[in-house]
Amino acid sequence: VQLQAFGGGLVQTGGSLRLSCEASGRTFSTYPMGWFRQAPGTEREFVAAATGSGSRTIYTDSVKGRFTISRDNAKNAVYLQMNSLKPEDTAVYYCAVRGRNTGVSLRSKIGYDYWGQGTQVTVSS
Repeated sequence: VQLQAFGGGLVQTGGSLRLSCEASGRTFSTYPMGWFRQAPGTEREFVAAATGSGSRTIYTDSVKGRFTISRDNAKNAVYLQMNSLKPEDTAVYYCAVRGRNTGVSLRSKIGYDYWGQGTQVTVSS
């Protein structure tokens, strides 16, 4: 299984970016997919997640109303549209997917079985 994340870059405050993550090697249409981020010197933190069908999405409070997670199960892909970006959004963004159903919160890193390599997002002030 491989997850390939791309779409990061350098953007000014208030700008937008769209991250994409494509999975290969297995179909994940029935399992949650999510995005996490990690800034230098900090732990990896939850950003957003979507259930298998994409009908339910959750976000960390700091990105609500600015970020939108979506998925295309036909492409085995998940996306993160990021608008109104702020300097504090600067981080390496990782996509993640679960390979099984568990009772672990979608917000928890430990519930995800596969991770992408990360894509850098830098927001300049």
